[in-house]
Amino acid sequence: MEVTTQPKNQKSEGFPMVEQLIAIFCDVDDFCIEYERYSKTHLLMDEKHIVNGSRMKMSEIMTIAIYFHLSCYRTFKWYYQKCISGNMREYFPKLVSYNRFVELMQMVAAPLTLYMMKHSLGKCSGISFLDSTPIDVCDNRRIHSHRVFENLAKRGKSSTGWFFGFKLHIIINDRGEIIAFCITPGNVDDRDWDTISKLTAEVFGKLFADKGYISAPLFSKLWDRGVQLVTKLRNNMKNKLMDMTDKLLLRKRAVIEAVNDFLKNICQIEHSRHRSVKNFFVNLISGLIAYSFIPKKPSLHIVYDVFSSLNNFSV
Repeated sequence: MEVTTQPKNQKSEGFPMVEQLIAIFCDVDDFCIEYERYSKTHLLMDEKHIVNGSRMKMSEIMTIAIYFHLSCYRTFKWYYQKCISGNMREYFPKLVSYNRFVELMQMVAAPLTLYMMKHSLGKCSGISFLDSTPIDVCDNRRIHSHRVFENLAKRGKSSTGWFFGFKLHIIINDRGEIIAFCITPGNVDDRDWDTISKLTAEVFGKLFADKGYISAPLFSKLWDRGVQLVTKLRNNMKNKLMDMTDKLLLRKRAVIEAVNDFLKNICQIEHSRHRSVKNFFVNLISGLIAYSFIPKKPSLHIVYDVFSSLNNFSV
């Protein structure tokens, strides 16, 4: 991709489509330069690596995969043939065919994940929200004939009913930024400690969640790590006094539901047309990365007083 004048590491804030594409490419290309330099000295690379053997650069492949989730297209094939190969062909002079590009996408799963971990995650502010959302891979009536995710996807149950696929566990801060994520089979319990321990490795302060995370052992383990789990009480539980700040923030827990809605309906991390496991993860990770480029995320708009304690804020 040929870029002449564009600031480095610039997030998309109200840019038109072309400027938004260039902003993503500049950020991704800087990462790919460091990644390729590190790979040559620290990783065992196959001489016939498919990305290195392609005429397209790794950063171009990653940019196209990410930008799909910010476009108005609902299917990747239509997006690639009409938008990229048509309107934006001049920005990708070495563009390959659609079938070839689908093959190349499988090889950028690891770079996309590293880019997500290094450049697209937010920082914990002491106020965090935890939730999980199901990722369906097929309709429930086709579970027995489904073969793409055989022995990987599992049947699970959420608040909306039974599903077959995976669970995406995320933690966000009060600004709506994803600070940690984890993908598990659909039958994994939300309170599974192996999953929660990985998600909360960099989390501190108060963690707000729904009633599905009520667990005395989970509360104790998180408390020992400096994290206070705050949830609503079930109807059969005794009422307990709660700090007014916690009550107000617990009412704002719907912000993470809005983030899940953004991820599914705007960034399109979920669909049932996957034909390979690698492309599924590329679609999911690139959707999470695309979310970080959305300028107006669901947020609590908390204003902190730097000279006071955490309890002094306005929402």
